[in-house]
Amino acid sequence: YMVKNVVENAGSGSVVLFHCDCENTPEALDKILEILSKEGYSFVSASELIYKDDYYIDSAGRQHPRQPQSSQK
Repeated sequence: YMVKNVVENAGSGSVVLFHCDCENTPEALDKILEILSKEGYSFVSASELIYKDDYYIDSAGRQHPRQPQSSQK
């Protein structure tokens, strides 16, 4: 079920979260990565998804560019 659900619903920009302590996750993850790799998907760590410079993350977890500070006269 896990493999079918993830593979059928994955799309460009999808973020898939797995909890390591769930039963069958290691086996399912291996199969999911194999299938999605063959379909041309690439994978990055969560830290690579976060913009670091000149961005902030709001309380809903969305990233926004920081607004340039206007100079005061």
